[in-house]
Amino acid sequence: MRRTVIIEIEEIEFKNPVLIEGLPGLGMVGRVAVKYLIRQLKAKKFAELYSPHFAYYVLIDREGIITLLKNEFYYWKSDHGDTDLILLTGDSQAQTIEGQYEVAETILEYAKKKNVKAIITVGGYRKDIVGTPQVFASATDPETLKKALEAGSLSSPPGSPIVGAAGLLIGLAKFKGINGICLLSETPGYMPDPRAAKSALMVIAKMLNLKLDLAGLDREIERIARIEEELRKMEERRAIEEEIMRKERERLSYIG
Repeated sequence: MRRTVIIEIEEIEFKNPVLIEGLPGLGMVGRVAVKYLIRQLKAKKFAELYSPHFAYYVLIDREGIITLLKNEFYYWKSDHGDTDLILLTGDSQAQTIEGQYEVAETILEYAKKKNVKAIITVGGYRKDIVGTPQVFASATDPETLKKALEAGSLSSPPGSPIVGAAGLLIGLAKFKGINGICLLSETPGYMPDPRAAKSALMVIAKMLNLKLDLAGLDREIERIARIEEELRKMEERRAIEEEIMRKERERLSYIG
């Protein structure tokens, strides 16, 4: 494989489609959010993207079958027939600068072919937080940004770089005549963060008038909270043990 390719599994005709991207990144916020959307909406896969710019290893599924790293496109057709969704997630982002641009260009060309008029990218904004994570928005134009702000997001601080696909897709979308908005949800970033994903999904749901049941994310938030509490307790025990060992070394040194 010498270049990035998209393999279409099923040819779908869309009506006014919006592309929502959520690839692995800080706190896995985008991936968690889009994966949840796929499950909630019962979206169906219709295309796969492969690239030599992904990491050089393969994955093994539960049946022991090897698969290359890939990105996947899913579709959801609106019951009201007004706005369909294309949901993009996957195993990896490109590992090089050149690869990021090539993959982004390939995605945007495919989006244009599918008559996508707007793109929403989702990622994480590193911050230690207490309570509900806030969502920061930046966009290709003032009108698009206004929609996100009215849906409950805040305007992104000026000068903050958006690294990877979440930023690059929006930056390049302007040259394709596609409006775009990037939503970054606050996250510590050290483990998958369903709280941050929930905040982003609440903004998306208001922007697109989607009815989403977020109870599944609430259960995941509780599970992650239990894991974090266990890690905190382990860290406390380790600190106590190290202090005991330090005092014992000092005592032995004094005796000697």
